[in-house]
This record gives sequence, structure tokens and C-alpha cells, in this order.
Amino acid sequence: MLTKNKEYIVDIVDIGQGGVGIGKHDGFTVFVEGGLVEDKVKVKINKSKKNYAVGDIVEIIEKSPFRVDRKCSDSLKDCGGCQVQELEYQKQLDIKTNEVKQVITRIGKLDNVEIHNTIGMENPFRYRNKAQFPIQKSGNNPVIGFYKKKSHDIIPMDKCIIQHDINDKIVKIIKTYINAYNVSVYDEKTHTGVLRHLVTKIGFTTNEVMVVLVANGKKLPYLKELASVLEENIPGFKTLVVNVNREKTNVILGKENRVIYGNGKINDYIGNLVFEISPLSFFQVNPVQTEVLYNKALEYADLKENDTVFDIYCGIGTISLFLAQKAKKVYGIEIVEDAIKDAKINAQINKLDNVEFYVGKAEEVVPKMYSEGKTANVVVVDPPRKGCDEKVLDTIISMQPDRVVYVSCNPSTLARDLNYLDERGYRCTEIQPVDMFPHTMHVECVAKLEKK
Repeated sequence: MLTKNKEYIVDIVDIGQGGVGIGKHDGFTVFVEGGLVEDKVKVKINKSKKNYAVGDIVEIIEKSPFRVDRKCSDSLKDCGGCQVQELEYQKQLDIKTNEVKQVITRIGKLDNVEIHNTIGMENPFRYRNKAQFPIQKSGNNPVIGFYKKKSHDIIPMDKCIIQHDINDKIVKIIKTYINAYNVSVYDEKTHTGVLRHLVTKIGFTTNEVMVVLVANGKKLPYLKELASVLEENIPGFKTLVVNVNREKTNVILGKENRVIYGNGKINDYIGNLVFEISPLSFFQVNPVQTEVLYNKALEYADLKENDTVFDIYCGIGTISLFLAQKAKKVYGIEIVEDAIKDAKINAQINKLDNVEFYVGKAEEVVPKMYSEGKTANVVVVDPPRKGCDEKVLDTIISMQPDRVVYVSCNPSTLARDLNYLDERGYRCTEIQPVDMFPHTMHVECVAKLEKK
């Protein structure tokens, strides 16, 4: 056990959840914020437990060979957006591949799965098509930026190297708008004030721009004037929306939208499919890697023209429509009603009439559909981080499809579910990790399963 407030020399051997360095001092585990693989650091201990300690870097004694210079300013060092920006990009990809390998062996207890190297980006910067900026007041000045790690204090942002560069201009315009018209800014401690967040959505293919102001009420001043400034200065500016959120909550968007300019929607493409995006639509934030991910799912599904597919946890139907281009019939199931409305619109826009969408909990809808005689020989699942509900997995097993494709945003729950399916007749043959979020520790995977 290490002593609190004392300093120790620590070798960083790995990186854990949230980008925290995992270090060793004489075999004892020390978690070090900002520590990178193969760093040797002097650490001051601020928390000491029986089996581990937590500390802060006092000095880097030997820099990791994988350390690189930050692309954004040092003032953003404590921003919660990037976790491992100072780690060489290829090393980020290697760590993600190893993480998938470890959990598939440790949690999934599977040792004969081909796990490919993580597919990275040619240019791992400026990749996000959606930004959410909290707004606060500091004295008389508005502050727009990102939350500091583990706090709700905002670090001001002039430019962010993982967001689309049009955001840099939009943030400046919104700051000027707040100052010029003395716009009331929300205080989450007292639940007073009006303007809470700035949300932007950008079509990477269409270059269409949506600006959403999240407000603690319906009224903001001089919105037509703001729309006019955005139209004049932001190429591709398409729509301005006020989203009303009066709740005392960390959830950013409320359910009510007031369209101020345009029609409240933008369009973007994934591959040759066009999608309509509204303020509340879920759309993958990295369109370049989304196409990589979906093409891999399509490859693993290996669809023939007579195949019927269940797409479970289908969201706004992005994967469903990809599958519908090849399959005879696709059924999409999703709990969020607004997402299903979007999915139906997107099917119409793309003139795909071989897709049906059902709204409800997957664990209720899928067994009901199967009991009514609807069945599929290919199943695709893309669940939330908690993974698939057991009732969904049991229905898949009863249905006996030829192939199952599992798209996952959490390797640990993927491994758990693959183990469950493996014990009941479905073998995972290969997994392709895809880097959807460079400079963070998140990794998405596509897994291919076959009936034993």
C-alpha cells in the first residue's frame, strides 16, 4: 500500500477506461491521469487503497516513445473531449485492438475468433458532424466550450480539432449574439437564466448546417437577426431551431422544437443513401467511419436477394436501409418513437419499400413478432452500451437464422453476449474493430456469427 501525499516513481504499462494511465510501482497498481504507455513518471498519491492507488504526475522522468505534441492549445488540456490526443495515432489503434482481444478471451471465453486490426482514419481530426457546447457566464462574459474532466466547469473553446471547423465560426457568432443582445444565460445551480447549450449538426457530404439553441423556455431575443448573421457568414447554413428544455437535468435536448429559420432539418449521405436529420435524430457522429462500419456489417451479413433480415435496435434505420438494398425484406425494431418516424421518412426518401419498422422495447417486440410467425434468416443487432437483452438473444436462438451480425459500441458487453450465443449454438468467427472516435478510448466492433 502506498502512502497518500508521498511521491513515487511509476512505470505506465497500459491505458484504461477514460484514457487513464495504468502504472506499476514495485508491482503495485497506480492509476495516473495523463500517463501514457511506456512513460516513467514521478507521481504524487492522492488516494490510496489496499489494492491500488491514484495519483497525479509531478514530473515526466522518461517520455513514452509514443508521445506526440498536442494539436490543440494547452488551455484545452483538461477538456473532456479527447482522452489520448498525445498518444501516437497508430498506438491508439493497437491499444483498441488489444482491448477487444482481451475482453473476448477474458469475458467471452472465446479463443478461436479472428480479431482484425482496428480500422483507423486517414485523417483522424475534424471528424465529428455533431457538437454540443454548454454555455455559462463568467463575470459579464459568456463562456462556450466543453466541460472540464470530472466537473461542470467550462473550458472556453475557440477551436476544437475533432469537431468540424465550421463550429469555430458558429461559436464566435453565438458569443457575439449573447453580448450584443444581452441574452440571459442559464445557471444550472439556480435553474435560472435561459440559454443553456449550443448544438450544431453538419452534413459532411451536403455541407448543410443546423444550429440549435437549447433554452430554459421558449423566448430568446432577436432570433431573426441571428439567423440573418448565420446565413451571411456560415456557408451551407440551412436551419435555426430553438429546443425547449426546462428540466433540471444533464440531458441536453428537450422534446419541443421551435423552428426559427429553414425547415428544422438537414440532409446527409452515408454511401449512396440520403438521410434526413432533425434536432432529435440520432445519427452516427463520424460519417467517414460509419460507412466503413456499415459496409463491414453488410459484408458479414452476406445477403442474397431472397433473405429476410431482422435489424434489432435499428435507430433511424441507417443499417436497415443499407441491408434493404440487398435483401428481400427487412424488419427494423427500435424503442424510440421519434427514431422510427425518421426511419420511415428515410425509407421513403430512398424509395425503399421492402422495409417495415416497429416501435417498442426489443425484448417485447422481437419475441411477439416471432410468435406471430415473422422470422428471418439473417439477424443484425446494434444495441446500446448495456448490450442485448437476454429475451432478444433467446428469440434469435429460437429463430435459428443462418447468420447473425452484432454491431457493438462496448467490447465488454459484446464479449458477454457472444459467450451466451456460443453456448447456445452460434459461433463467432471474426470481429472487425473500427475507430469511430479517434483520440478517445471508445471502439466500435462488428462481429460475424454463424450457426454451429
